[in-house]
Amino acid sequence: MDANKNATASISGLNQCQDIFTKTVSNGGMILGFILAFSLSNVVHHILKPLSQPRLTSDIAIGLFLGNIPYIRDSFNENWVLTLTNIAEFGMMFYVFVLGIEMDPYVLLKPPTRDAIVAYSGMLSTFILACSITPFLHFTEKSNIGFTFTLSFTLSGSGSHILTRIITNLKIGKSDIGKLVINAGVHSDMISMLFLSVGFIIVNKESNADDVNSRIKQMVKMMSALIIQTVFTAKISPIFMNWVNNENPEGKPMKGPHLVLSVAFMVLVCSCSPWFGYSPILSAFMAGIFLPSEGRVSKWAVGKINYLLTTLFYPIFFFWVGYHADFRKFEGANWMAWARFFFLLLITMAGKIVGTLICGVILGFQWKESVELGLLLTPKAHFHIFMATLGVVNKSTSVTTSIEAIVVFFLTVVHAPSVVKQIIERARKRVPTRRMTLQGLDPTNELRILLCLQGPQNVSSAINFMEISRGAAEPGILVYVSDMIEITDQIAATMVHDEGMNSIIVTDKEVTKTRDEITNTFQAYVDENGNGITLRRTLAVSSLNSMAQDICVLAEDLMISLIILPFHKTQRPDGTMDGGHPGFRYVNRKVLRNAPCSVGILVDRGFGMIGKISRSQVCLVVAVIFIGGRDDREALTYASRVARHPGVKLTVIRFLLDTNPENASRRATGFRINVAEQELEMKLDDECFAEFYERQVAGGHVAYMEKHLANSAETYSTLRSLEGQYALIIVGLGGRVNSVLTVGMNDWQQCPELGPVGDVLSGPNFSVRTSVLIIQQHNQKGELDGLDDDFSVM
Repeated sequence: MDANKNATASISGLNQCQDIFTKTVSNGGMILGFILAFSLSNVVHHILKPLSQPRLTSDIAIGLFLGNIPYIRDSFNENWVLTLTNIAEFGMMFYVFVLGIEMDPYVLLKPPTRDAIVAYSGMLSTFILACSITPFLHFTEKSNIGFTFTLSFTLSGSGSHILTRIITNLKIGKSDIGKLVINAGVHSDMISMLFLSVGFIIVNKESNADDVNSRIKQMVKMMSALIIQTVFTAKISPIFMNWVNNENPEGKPMKGPHLVLSVAFMVLVCSCSPWFGYSPILSAFMAGIFLPSEGRVSKWAVGKINYLLTTLFYPIFFFWVGYHADFRKFEGANWMAWARFFFLLLITMAGKIVGTLICGVILGFQWKESVELGLLLTPKAHFHIFMATLGVVNKSTSVTTSIEAIVVFFLTVVHAPSVVKQIIERARKRVPTRRMTLQGLDPTNELRILLCLQGPQNVSSAINFMEISRGAAEPGILVYVSDMIEITDQIAATMVHDEGMNSIIVTDKEVTKTRDEITNTFQAYVDENGNGITLRRTLAVSSLNSMAQDICVLAEDLMISLIILPFHKTQRPDGTMDGGHPGFRYVNRKVLRNAPCSVGILVDRGFGMIGKISRSQVCLVVAVIFIGGRDDREALTYASRVARHPGVKLTVIRFLLDTNPENASRRATGFRINVAEQELEMKLDDECFAEFYERQVAGGHVAYMEKHLANSAETYSTLRSLEGQYALIIVGLGGRVNSVLTVGMNDWQQCPELGPVGDVLSGPNFSVRTSVLIIQQHNQKGELDGLDDDFSVM
């Protein structure tokens, strides 16, 4: 007996151990699935970022992948699946609630705008196409009008949340087509959600009971509850929200009781109609759409909910989607399954395109823009994927049908970035963009220069710069002289807003006196020597943090080709440079990064003390150093203007790499060279220099020297050998592609904003009588590669 008891106890213990082991393995699979869902979705999202894919793309891919791993799938029991479904439905309530808050239902009461017409036409054509075709594809075993209408409205809508994110990330949100797509997407999403919300009352299971009276009774009850909820939300919520917003002004933390009351109010308005059998998810949308979108409470709710959705809910949601999209149950051998898939994709794409083409004819769009509008309005979002998965959960559709819908919705998203890039490329060809550079300047157009001054100490050098830059009298130069004034409390109190170029006038006596003196000095020069020079006065008065932005905006508005900034250090009487103004140094560096045109920094070391530059005899010896790169090409282009001045003797010094095999041991080694890029730059350098040589050097106007060097050390020693020979040296800031002759010189730079060559020539060890002009060519490549973000193609 004891032996039997012991054996029974042992068997029972083994069974318990086996159960514990099974539960541990099962829990391990679930935990692994959740961990991978959170981590891989972030990893894949960063991998796909260069392709401009939204996070939805990576989330769907990871969800489908993890949900179909056997080890992870087998670890879920019915309770866990039910819990996951409840989490998905609960999170979707928050998603549609925020979606509703960001929409304005009252636009439906206004005359339809252009974006509304685009949205309605795309929806109508897609709905008609879907209703005509889907009944013949047998998505369900029995013919179901409710399913057909639900699927048609789902296909007719657009994922406005995803669409807005794509358009914004690709920087076309300010363009005419970007604004049109975003607004049309919101219209389309709102209309489809409203129809689904109303249609639920008719097609839900409880309303389809056999008893007609019970069906009507249930429909009336839900309709009444929904109307009461809608009216209550529309009328009461603005009053309540305004009271909370007034009690909690911007800049102060929200009061705890008001925050609790706000959350309770939102929960109340969302839960009214579900008490009478209405869908909690659609009820949340109907409540959100009639809540005020402005105010601290709404913005706080949207921000917090979006953060929770992105960080916590979406990985779980798509893991749930992947679990129910069991690819093992996909009927791949059935040709009808593939027919349904391709027809579903065709309906989604073709329906929108046909609608936008028709309204494009009415509104006068080009057919390419109409097709692109249709393609951009096809993307579906989280709610559409939720609807597709819900069919499997409720057993109203097969797994195959759900997988087909999910994959189709996935494919409607991935093409959007490519369409946007095509729009940008075509807009770039259609919209002329002017390169604000000296090298790209039309010779028949005047040169526009923005000459910035820190104070009266820069006036003499600025006038001499104007003199040598004047070129021919036709077309001449247009110079805007701008004072860089740091704003103080005293100056701010004397500022008056005006219209025109001088939108701000400073009435401070000291500032006014200084500006008048500067203006009189420049005007006297122009009156006496200003043949071909047009002078204008401007003002940049702001804090040092925003002064660079003001200068860049001014240069863009005035279509400037060259900004000239004074060096932040000033020369003392003994020839040395002072410590300089760090604030103006910050301004110079920021202008170099953000300027809409070429920029030059003038280091004045006696250039302003030359006096009047004669036009009858040579009195100024200038050199331009050419190593290679776009900045050196810009410097050479500017030097060609200087060479035309009769009082200037210009020498161009070209630094060339010594290719003599006997000197191979002296060449720098151990750094990478982009051969293709270097060959392209060398070709551009040779073309630019050949043109300059033919026009200037061959005619005897400019002297020419060549220096064959092997490394940056020889470059440095050659620069030092120029000491005292020239009153002004013109160099490029940088822009050189892996130049052997300057590599390593950045390591000991004192002022990186002057470039390696400019820093050496401006250093304390160089001649105190040699001024330096460092030029940076404008690089038009930006977010849209030279195209303004508010471009127009419609």
